[in-house]
Amino acid sequence: MPVFWLSDEELSFPDPELANEDGILAVGGDLSVERLLLAYQMGLFPWYNPEDPILWWSPDPRFVLFPSELKIAKSMRSYFNQRKFEVTFDQNFESVIRACKEQYRKGPGGGTWISEDMVEAYCTLHKEGFAHSVEVWKDEELVGGLYGVCLGKIFFGESMFSNVNNASKVGFIALVRMLEDRGFNLIDCQQETQHLKSLGGRSINRNDFLQIVSDNKKEKTMGGNWSGIIDDPFKNVLKANKS
Repeated sequence: MPVFWLSDEELSFPDPELANEDGILAVGGDLSVERLLLAYQMGLFPWYNPEDPILWWSPDPRFVLFPSELKIAKSMRSYFNQRKFEVTFDQNFESVIRACKEQYRKGPGGGTWISEDMVEAYCTLHKEGFAHSVEVWKDEELVGGLYGVCLGKIFFGESMFSNVNNASKVGFIALVRMLEDRGFNLIDCQQETQHLKSLGGRSINRNDFLQIVSDNKKEKTMGGNWSGIIDDPFKNVLKANKS
């Protein structure tokens, strides 16, 4: 399949099923709120090196987590029972995305796919009530977290970081349980990692994913700032444990 070049003047994407074998659908466009929202509504996401044009992806298979399939290892129980961390939502979005950006600089050769343009774009999405963060704190220090985009009953995860063992896992588990309690159908993890696989993530084919995304268009989005809607992030976390 060819890779499509996007017009800067036209707000549209090709059919996601036309992505090439690597999952790349299109090149170009911008990171405006309107284009990003359209991309997520179609099951697409941007992922590219800062020095390159924007790449839009629709991988097959797609790695996802259904909230009811969340797995919590027995070794994680004490983190919740003893409340070893504090978890908040939407209290410091920019710090979370910047920490995710720095996390990727620690490997051999450094580098990150989260450019300043990405930071600015997702901070704007956050201000518009579509992008959300989970913060994990230890002794009032931000030690882990994640961010993503919420549309309808799907949370499209983007990136996570952890400066302390299991901090990002605690944040992710708390997020999944909160979303499950509110009737969410899916967490999009984009591509497989062992970290997310251990928590219950699995691959589904692109057609099935796109059908879920299409059905999601009729669902109401839980927008705005989430910091005031969660009274206790650890509530019901250990219910119906799948491990």
